[in-house]
Amino acid sequence: MYCETQLQGGQLVLTLQGEWQVANVTQIAIELQALDLQSARQLQIDARAARLDLSGAWLLHRLVQRARTQGAQVEFAGAAPELLTLIGKTLAAGTPVVTAAPLSDEQSPATAVEGLGRRTVRRIMQGQAALAFLGHICVSLGRGLLHWRRLHPVSIARHIYDTGITAVPIVSLIAFLIAVILAYIGAQQLLQFGADIFVVDLVTIGTLRELGVLLTAIIVAGRSGSAYAAEIGAMRLNEEVDALHATGVDPVEVLVLPRLLGLIIALPLLTVVADVVGLIGGGLLCYGLLDMSLVQYMGRAEDAISSTTFWVGLVKAPVFAVLIAIAGTWCGMRVRGSSRELGRLTTLAVVQAIFFVILADALFAVLFMELDI
Repeated sequence: MYCETQLQGGQLVLTLQGEWQVANVTQIAIELQALDLQSARQLQIDARAARLDLSGAWLLHRLVQRARTQGAQVEFAGAAPELLTLIGKTLAAGTPVVTAAPLSDEQSPATAVEGLGRRTVRRIMQGQAALAFLGHICVSLGRGLLHWRRLHPVSIARHIYDTGITAVPIVSLIAFLIAVILAYIGAQQLLQFGADIFVVDLVTIGTLRELGVLLTAIIVAGRSGSAYAAEIGAMRLNEEVDALHATGVDPVEVLVLPRLLGLIIALPLLTVVADVVGLIGGGLLCYGLLDMSLVQYMGRAEDAISSTTFWVGLVKAPVFAVLIAIAGTWCGMRVRGSSRELGRLTTLAVVQAIFFVILADALFAVLFMELDI
């Protein structure tokens, strides 16, 4: 017996007992089907002595629905079982909401506050997860510095090739074109005042301090940041990251750290390439447009460049590399469930990487101004 009944006037008292679980579903269903609910105006259910799983709670839910359909009022002795409440909330959440009907004055503020609270908690949890991810990277890096084989040098070399060497053509092309555009616009304006010699200052200082490293970082963010997010995200969808966990391998050590270190090495090298190509592009335009010899161009460039101009731009490159790598790998690690989520987080990785690079560049500009560099 899984339920006992007692009829008191128009009230039917139903006491549940035993294991209301999937193994006993058939017998419980037979007993519930035999209940006569038509003569009861009120049904009181005491489920405190029963042990329910989801299958038993579903049978109880169907009994409650049948009793209400036949006009009986249902109440519980004590609190309703938690699984029964869960079933009710789940079914209610699946009910279509009529958006045309406005919320009442009592519901609107509560709903708005609840939504704000949920979003706030979600952002706080994401921030905590991001800090935990950064801490995990630092711990893995510390272990790698103590035992260099844990840094996976072969993997680092491959990522240097993927993010650095293969990016040289596009970085060189963009740097050349931007330097030519900068020199051309500067020449148009400065020729009006007979100060065309200062085009060299504009090209060299602008390329070495800002444009070389910034444009390179933006290109790498769109190229390698998206690749990091897509590669790691695809591995999460294919459960390869879970397989690494199951075999005792740290995914951050294997997937994140080599990409981070590879980009830290590759981006400064790409910046040097962009600086050199940018100076060459500016020199060619000055030679063709201003009839300035390359010897004169190099002499003026040497006078315009201070001892810190080159290093001011180069010191930004490792910082930008860290921001790009963390944005890409972090978004990749967050992929769950579907290819749509993979596409969304890949796009988010690029957007976040570019935003953090530009923000860091602005902070560097303020810092160097305060230091008078």
